[in-house]
Amino acid sequence: MKNIAENNLIRFINITKKKDGMFANFKVKGIRGGTAFSSSISVDITAAEVDAGDSLEKIIEESARIAVRELKKSELQFEGLAAV
Repeated sequence: MKNIAENNLIRFINITKKKDGMFANFKVKGIRGGTAFSSSISVDITAAEVDAGDSLEKIIEESARIAVRELKKSELQFEGLAAV
């Protein structure tokens, strides 16, 4: 457990405001099935069913739940091998 990547850690980075809306940004590091991975996840705050007036802790917590759920059910493939 000394290696931070073994904890499958999702770390909050920041909240950004864009034309499309406000997004909570996370950085993911972990090991799954013997493969180390890192990823960035942006969650639309409106999808988290929170309001911009809610507390920052609530926004981060609800957005993190969505990020974890979507990361667990994601299916990844190599871009170049999909056509073979």
